[in-house]
Amino acid sequence: MAYQKQPELNGAYYGPSIPPPPPPRSYNRPKRRGGRGCGCCLFDCLCDCIMSCICTILCTILVVLGLVVLVFWLIVRPHEVKFYASDASITTFNLSNTNNLNYNLAVNFTVRNPNRRIGLYYDRIEANAMYEGQRFSTVDGPVFYQGHKNTTDFGPVVFTGQHLMVLENSDRGNFDQQTTDGIFEIEVRMNLRVRFKLGLFKTGTWKPKIKCDLRVPVDGNPAQFERTRCSYDL
Repeated sequence: MAYQKQPELNGAYYGPSIPPPPPPRSYNRPKRRGGRGCGCCLFDCLCDCIMSCICTILCTILVVLGLVVLVFWLIVRPHEVKFYASDASITTFNLSNTNNLNYNLAVNFTVRNPNRRIGLYYDRIEANAMYEGQRFSTVDGPVFYQGHKNTTDFGPVVFTGQHLMVLENSDRGNFDQQTTDGIFEIEVRMNLRVRFKLGLFKTGTWKPKIKCDLRVPVDGNPAQFERTRCSYDL
C-alpha cells in the first residue's frame, strides 16, 4: 500500500474558534403582558390607602375618647371615698390553753362621700377581723345608699364567738404583752360590692377592699380609742 503525503497547512493551526460567553442574565422580573404590572401597582396603592385610613380612624377614636374622659372628669370631678374606724372596744379577748380565742369586739365605722354628683350603693359589706395575720371572725355589715357629699355612720359591727388560733412563739409573746398593756392590735378588712350612681345612670358592680389597722383598748382600760383612717387594700 503506497504512502500518501498529507498536504502542508498554511500558517499555524489552533483548532476550532471559541464561542463568545453568553450575555449575563437579567434578574429583572419580566413585565407581565396585558397590563398586569399596572394592576399590581394599583393593588399596592389601594392597600396603602386602606391602612392609612384605618390608622387615621383609630387615632381619631383615641382622641375622641380622651376628650370624653377629660370632659367627664372636669364635670364630675370624682373624689376618693374615705373610710374611718370611728370607735372600737373589746370586752373579751383571751386565748385558752387549747388555743381557742374567745373574743367580743365591736367597731363603729364612718364613710365620707365627698362627691357632688356621685352617689353610692353599698350592696354588700363583708367585714373580717384578723389578728397576727389570721382571720378569726367574719360578719356582714349593713346595706345602704349614700348620697352626694354625705357622711354615713354604721355599726357597731360586732365580732363575737370562739375560734381556734395557733400562734407562733413570737406572736404569742406579742399577745401576752398586749394583754398586759390592755391594747390589742387588730386588723379589720372589708370586702365591698359597690355601684355608683350619676344622675339616672348606674354603673356595674365594683369590688374595692378596705384595710383598717386598729389599736383597740380592752374594756376598762383608761386609754381611749383613736379615730383611725382606713386605706384601700390594693
